[in-house]
Amino acid sequence: MKVIKTVKLFIGGEFPRTESGRSYSFNKSGTEEQYARLCQASRKDFRNSVENSRKSQPGWAGKTAFLRSQILYRMAEMTEGKRVEFVDLFKNALGKSEADANKMVDDAIDTFVYYSGFCDKYQQVMGAVNPVSGPFHNFTTPEATGVVTLIEADEFNFARLVDNICAILVGGNSVVAILGKGCPAVLAPLAEVFKTSDLPGGVINLLTGDLDEIKGFIGNHMEVRAISFQNEREDVYHELRTASIDNMKRMIPRRNKERSLDLILDFVEAKTVWHPIGV
Repeated sequence: MKVIKTVKLFIGGEFPRTESGRSYSFNKSGTEEQYARLCQASRKDFRNSVENSRKSQPGWAGKTAFLRSQILYRMAEMTEGKRVEFVDLFKNALGKSEADANKMVDDAIDTFVYYSGFCDKYQQVMGAVNPVSGPFHNFTTPEATGVVTLIEADEFNFARLVDNICAILVGGNSVVAILGKGCPAVLAPLAEVFKTSDLPGGVINLLTGDLDEIKGFIGNHMEVRAISFQNEREDVYHELRTASIDNMKRMIPRRNKERSLDLILDFVEAKTVWHPIGV
């Protein structure tokens, strides 16, 4: 008898089941054959994720850029270590060939390495000493935005998912990611990568479920500072954009770029300091 795996959520560095007790079936691509059972996250699961994300974000932002770089590089190492599991998932659930499945893993590993190298470099690009008239030093430096909700695309692209998460992490932000319908079962091995990479619990939270059920709580939650909307559904994007007006969330629309400094800068704020001199 084949035992169907139940993929749990990843919240606060732990693997809880949804508080609602609900699950749904994820079938192999193009078939009715069940691959796994997935937890259907509720609004309370989302709220718990944001709470854990908010608590962990200052500590993550306070770590040195070098340490954040080491942790992202460790994610690349752990992904390599779980290559067989990822390849098996992509072959069995998505119908990919051995070569295509391995390339998906290679691209994700390269993405982790790319962003690990930027952790101590984006500050020099964005930061500046500004020319001002008067006895002052005027500095501009980047700061983290805070808690970011990532709404991932339904069309599954493993490297793009890693790209979207890493772009948020580099600047010291924490993330609550709502995985798309394409391959939500990737949550299981990917969460284990994050769990074993010295990442503080709560910095990354991964949820699966129905976007329509929780979208209203994403837009109205006051602790969510930005939304990276990478899903294909424009109707939901405009709905969230309208809901975010009152609490002034930053909305990052769907984009085509990958591995780019611009993606990092979408999630940082510019802080300018005036320091008197010569007085």
